[in-house]
Amino acid sequence: MSSEFDLIARYFTYPSPGAVLGVGDDCALTRVRAGCELAISADMLVEGRHFFRGADPRSLGHKALAVNLSDMAAMGATPRWATLALALPRVDARWLREFSAGFMALARKHMVDLVGGDTTRGPLNICVQIMGEVPRGGALRRDGARAGDDIWVSGRIGDAALA
Repeated sequence: MSSEFDLIARYFTYPSPGAVLGVGDDCALTRVRAGCELAISADMLVEGRHFFRGADPRSLGHKALAVNLSDMAAMGATPRWATLALALPRVDARWLREFSAGFMALARKHMVDLVGGDTTRGPLNICVQIMGEVPRGGALRRDGARAGDDIWVSGRIGDAALA
């Protein structure tokens, strides 16, 4: 297996203009704008549970970030930074290239900087942590829903179960 640093440099190092320090050190450094709170969420995708073995890697890269972006939207937060942890059974350059392309295309679309993560050998597992900003006191919390509020859904309910 290529070294962790080789994999990161080849497939996951992109400019991070919204971060003080991005990929390449022990921690990323970010700065939250004045008047904002930091919103943080993480989701894990496990092969055989959340996606089928052999799933299209580009679609999987997109999905890994999309489920986290959904959490940011649900809270009324603006996504800013993400970390990505991958357990890979083996190094497959084509798979990594396609996964990275799907992930980073969606990250660029939403102006999310990939600022860190981790890789290891193991069964295919993907974990994304996303961080964003929400105006102080402005988070849309679950306990804030009231009778008569509108509920909006994008896509079809249950589609994720089919993926």
